[in-house]
Amino acid sequence: MKREAKAQRIQAQLDELYPELDVPLRHEDPYTLLIAVLLSAQCTDVRVNQVTPKLFARASTPAAMLKLSVDEIREIIRPCGLAPSKAKAIAELSRVLVDDYAGQVPDSFEELEALRGVGHKTASVVMVQAFGVPAFPVDTHIHRLAARWGLSQAKNVAQTERDLKKLFAPETWGRVHLQIIYFGREYCPARGHDLSACPICSWAASKARIARENSR
Repeated sequence: MKREAKAQRIQAQLDELYPELDVPLRHEDPYTLLIAVLLSAQCTDVRVNQVTPKLFARASTPAAMLKLSVDEIREIIRPCGLAPSKAKAIAELSRVLVDDYAGQVPDSFEELEALRGVGHKTASVVMVQAFGVPAFPVDTHIHRLAARWGLSQAKNVAQTERDLKKLFAPETWGRVHLQIIYFGREYCPARGHDLSACPICSWAASKARIARENSR
């Protein structure tokens, strides 16, 4: 099956399984989404959602965040891991937002990615979920599933993103991104996964990949 046809079938299946989806990270606006996504690096969404209410109760705007010391931020976000670097990033990007953007989150990739602690994936999430700008955030989980399903053979997430953008319509990128994340969590884990019994892997993955992964 050609990649384009496979992508259409996968999208139809995902639409049936997940017709309505919420962003898994709790947030109220672009700023709180930005902070939540930053905290999610090497941390589960569940843990982030446990931490952010306490953080946002103290500071839910850049100006309010600047009233907290880096040490205070670090102590609040410690359960998310990488707390020292994340706390410094939150403090620094908040300062830039106040000084250069009147406390507002910019709505361009270039400006977002210039903020401390904000990479392309984080910027993509904010652009598509907060501003409705077409973007296809690709993390290691989506990278893994795209390879399993034969949608991309890329060695890195940047190329996987380019491959997926060619297969799905721009207006669906944000939805498909979330659907793949939810599908991976519910049906398609990284380890101990029987591809032959998976609703998508069972037909989308090659016989060689099914045999290889099921033999691990």
